Amino acid sequence: MENPKIIEASEVVVRFSGDSGDGMQLAGTIFSTVAAILGNEISTFPDYPAEMRAPRGSLGGVSSFQVHVGKKVYTPGDQCDVLVAMNPAALKQNVKFLKKGGVLIYDEDTFIKSELVKAKFETLDPFAEMGIADKYQLVGVPVSESTKASLADTGMDAKSVARCRNIFALGFVFWLFNRPLVKAEEFLTSKFGKKPEILQANLKVITDGFNYGANTHASVSTYRVESSKAEPGIYCDVKGNAATAYGLVAAAEKAGTRLFLGSYPITPATDILHELSKLKFLGVTTVQAEDEISGICTALGASFGGALGATSTSGPGIALKSEAIGLAVMAELPLVVIDVMRGGPSTGLPTKTEQTDLMQCIYGRNGESPCVVMAASSPVDCFYAAYNASKIALEHNTPVILLTDAFLGNGSSSLRIPDPESLPDIKPAIATPDMAGSYEPYARDPETFVRLKAIPGTEGLMHRLGGLEKDEHGAISTNPEVHQKMVRNRQAKIDYIANVIPELEVTGDVDADTIVIGWGGTFGHISAAVENLRTEGMKLAQAHFEYIVPLPKNTAEVLRKYKNILCCELNNGQFASYLRSKVEGISVKEFTEVKGQPFQICDIEKAIVEVVKGK
Repeated sequence: MENPKIIEASEVVVRFSGDSGDGMQLAGTIFSTVAAILGNEISTFPDYPAEMRAPRGSLGGVSSFQVHVGKKVYTPGDQCDVLVAMNPAALKQNVKFLKKGGVLIYDEDTFIKSELVKAKFETLDPFAEMGIADKYQLVGVPVSESTKASLADTGMDAKSVARCRNIFALGFVFWLFNRPLVKAEEFLTSKFGKKPEILQANLKVITDGFNYGANTHASVSTYRVESSKAEPGIYCDVKGNAATAYGLVAAAEKAGTRLFLGSYPITPATDILHELSKLKFLGVTTVQAEDEISGICTALGASFGGALGATSTSGPGIALKSEAIGLAVMAELPLVVIDVMRGGPSTGLPTKTEQTDLMQCIYGRNGESPCVVMAASSPVDCFYAAYNASKIALEHNTPVILLTDAFLGNGSSSLRIPDPESLPDIKPAIATPDMAGSYEPYARDPETFVRLKAIPGTEGLMHRLGGLEKDEHGAISTNPEVHQKMVRNRQAKIDYIANVIPELEVTGDVDADTIVIGWGGTFGHISAAVENLRTEGMKLAQAHFEYIVPLPKNTAEVLRKYKNILCCELNNGQFASYLRSKVEGISVKEFTEVKGQPFQICDIEKAIVEVVKGK
């Protein structure tokens, strides 16, 4: 048998799919981590159901993990080049994502009558029934039986053996992409090192899966994906939620203070709490509170006491935390509130992604209650966004709401671990002991409108804070003029921050009539669409917003230059409406979706073409 042809590729997309208990997230994570180590750029998209585990083999229980690797990667990809289907249900739910001519790897041991019935196939030939027999390269692999044979002498029970099927399939995929197993073996060792039997079983099946491909030449071709020339340094495959956690830690360290996170578990934000709870050795304190309100109130108390206070949640939690955010605004205490957005309203789609919390975060508090609102644009940017949010909170004594989403929080990309010295300094606005006797709690810097926070217990700096309005001496006041002054001062403090954040950056063609804008986690999809159309000769500009309240100070100047402004967002047009209210004289066209899924690049391209053509 001839050796398979090796196809050199600049990028490739692989989608692992199976039951929620089949370990697709683990297989995808190992594949993406090794890709990052080998110098590929990566972007991942875990997609799993919110319900409790459905019956095995049913359509409702299918979970998937898509990973895009290559030299220049913006998104997990619209469609995949290779689909791994561990059972008929996984095939039925995910074949729509496979490119025509792509490789379909399936566990042929599961394509039996009982499993086909569970997946609601009407015949015993699902490929003919779906009309896909001639559309894809079908690669049947006896994953289940081969895994059993591989572990026959280990004494493991049948259930434990079945749990290793994903790693056998992963070994086969490693062969398909000419990937060395040594890095995968290192990952498995780090994960299962304390469970020697499980570790040895996984090491054996990944090797046997690789050898199965090599010995049978199961595919007519294999792939070799080019690596990018990365800046020298230490890289890691990091999920957005973990990157957010690390950004908070780095900021607290830079500011010379402790980090406190008070949170209540909620999908998809809980990983931030989990990650930080492991870092006590770095001076991190975490509290798993009994509810959302307790979570933010403990963080606010820690902030009052001198720590960097933070809380993490999703949309339903933001609703519950709104009163305490208002207290942070009134008391002017630094606080970082992380909203990992998910589908709503109410419980909605807990494991899916949206950008529907924007207006709630900008305006969702009683009274005139301004605070900073930011948004991260990629899993890696979650690190820098969390760091910058902490810097603004501590230097301006204000709550900062940082928006990420399920796509960013659960997705991953390759992070070059920054040199701490390269991160900007953080200088908390704190009153010093030498101010004893002259400290006024609401006296402000005449330019920035920032009040200095006094750490409780500092001799001579006794003061009162709370939710009631006060004059600059800290005395409770119901004087109308005092309230008017304080409301304007708090707003002026937020407005001033536009002077210390980066101006809006525009990329693309300088002579373009059309600019495509977005905010938050849509950056990769919009960038890919704009780049694709520019390659075809269309003149386009692009700008992406990380700072929303306040907007970059050149926002109006930039947007007024363009005939067409197209705003792409995963809601019903919240940011477009906000822009219209803040920038006079602009017309913003909208491309919006609320499907619980990230954009498809091709859909954004179509929307851009329609705008350029005046449709």
